[in-house]
Amino acid sequence: MQSLSGKVALVTGASRGVGRGIALELIEAGATVYITGRSTEDMQYISGKGFAIQCDHRDDEQVRSAFRQIADEQDRLDILVNNVWGGYENMIEDGQFTWPLPFWQQPTWRWDAMFQAGVRAHYVAGQLAAKAMVANRSGLIVNISFWAAQKYVGNVAYGVSKAATDKITADMSHELLDYKVAVVSLYPGLVRTEKVMEAAEWLDLSNSESPQFIGRAVVALATDPNIMGKTGTLLVAAGLAEEYGFTDVDGKKPRPLTLTDI
Repeated sequence: MQSLSGKVALVTGASRGVGRGIALELIEAGATVYITGRSTEDMQYISGKGFAIQCDHRDDEQVRSAFRQIADEQDRLDILVNNVWGGYENMIEDGQFTWPLPFWQQPTWRWDAMFQAGVRAHYVAGQLAAKAMVANRSGLIVNISFWAAQKYVGNVAYGVSKAATDKITADMSHELLDYKVAVVSLYPGLVRTEKVMEAAEWLDLSNSESPQFIGRAVVALATDPNIMGKTGTLLVAAGLAEEYGFTDVDGKKPRPLTLTDI
């Protein structure tokens, strides 16, 4: 893969998990990387390698401030990874696991969290990133999504929010096409995040992926000179590994999942 030296990237919600893995791989590829998160303590891993900005993506002024900082310090933005998300908090309430409940029994805060800290946050960050990218007539926006956009997984709110994320990808790509800015949705598989590993003894991790594996998929996209050929599409991280020839950090090649596997 080519180097990302001279490129500036922002990964939202990157204090841990998938976002952290993406940030580390972008740094490894030579990019100048900014990350956002609500806790500066959880973002110390990037010290000396990139720049951490405390930012709650539910607060538009905090988001605008983050983008102003990047503009002031770098005067460009080449890559935006919309990874921040909400709705996974408090899956157990009053002793009950509420995540898989039917929609009429779901807490309404979960819908709000997925759309405020997820879909809306992606939209607002996309708006601000697009202004810089349009001016340079180049750029890449990656929206982290999942198969729930296409098939029932977990609960109604989750599916609707992921479908909205993919619709953002499709329609943003349409409006940015003439400006040579690519927008894609990226689907991870089962990722060995901190939360997943807490439940590792109950899970089949034989086809799982490290957070850095998703980062390698982002790097592959960001270094692809023909990335505009993929704009508006839904991409699977493990499928990109087969296409671009990269492996996970342990040398393994996770099998790409399809709708029938979900």
